[in-house]
Amino acid sequence: MLPPEQRLSEVRDLIDDHAFFVIHAPRQTGKTTLLRNLSRQLTEEGRYAALTFSLESLTLPDVDKMVPQLLDMLEYDARFQLPPELAPPSSDTFTSQASVSLRKYLSVWSSNIDRPLVIFFDEIDSLPGVVLLSLLRQLRDGYCSRPAPFPQSIALVGLKDVRDYKIGIRQDTESLGTASPFNIKARSLTMRNFNEEEVQALLEQHTQATGQAFTTEAVAEIFRLTQGQPWLTNALAAQLVTDYDALVKDRSCPVTKGTVDKAREILIERRDTHLDSLTDKLREKRVRAVIEPIMVGKADFDQAFDDDFVYAKNLGRNRSPASFHTKKDWTKKEDHDSLRVTTFFTRSIHVLSSHAPIQRRVAKNR
Repeated sequence: MLPPEQRLSEVRDLIDDHAFFVIHAPRQTGKTTLLRNLSRQLTEEGRYAALTFSLESLTLPDVDKMVPQLLDMLEYDARFQLPPELAPPSSDTFTSQASVSLRKYLSVWSSNIDRPLVIFFDEIDSLPGVVLLSLLRQLRDGYCSRPAPFPQSIALVGLKDVRDYKIGIRQDTESLGTASPFNIKARSLTMRNFNEEEVQALLEQHTQATGQAFTTEAVAEIFRLTQGQPWLTNALAAQLVTDYDALVKDRSCPVTKGTVDKAREILIERRDTHLDSLTDKLREKRVRAVIEPIMVGKADFDQAFDDDFVYAKNLGRNRSPASFHTKKDWTKKEDHDSLRVTTFFTRSIHVLSSHAPIQRRVAKNR
């Protein structure tokens, strides 16, 4: 495992600066694991009371029911993640007014402990719109009331940037406009993939623990196939050496490029949930608006200001090559690497392109 700060180096500075901020990255990039490790480190260092709290199970679009449940779950998780002297108050006395309960609870908690409180709200964009809106407003109100007691730093963690999970909160508009309930954010961070040196370092950890080596060609192929995407990197490595049906169980045998290619095919045929979810997301209108032009060589995106392109990139559905202006047939097998998406994801594109409506659009665009 790599040190948490290695992939999110700015987080400690933002916490020290009393900032509220956003962390967004695609699924299976290691967000939760990294943040739980970082929370534990921050608490163990003695400067902060830090915890990571998941909102994923709060799915009912009812503020009066969900906010009390949120407080109850937050109290429960905090008592497991933090030492007794940093434990939160009982949530039972804070549930009468859901529209202000979270703000009051965090304020009392912050005043009761001798360290600044830091909270990472994970899976924030899984909340129903009205519940999300209430939570954001209460966090903003608490932030604006400082220096009255309130958490020193809060991070909203999810798949999307705040401008994207604003969509759908109100029926009559896609945006909350300039009065965003989280316009207090200092920064919006995204978690990058592993670079080639980090992939090599992770594989070297296995070698040091077991004595089993990866050839130079195997390491290069693992990075080429995964582009350092954490889930793909770990899944491929596990299929090679640690799964119950690993291809190279004999620790005296090195992992070769040929074995990596076999593992790739196994993962594709296995259709793990994460890979199926990639295919499912390709059916979203906003994602299709990006992928289809790429496939027929007619993409012309402003990579900084095209909301659909940025949305798809944040979900891990495309990357940012130097240019998409070249008129190429990106569906040809020999051009997959030029598209600079993973081989696994390219297979998902073919699954999508097999659907008749998209085939008709691709043929028309050609």
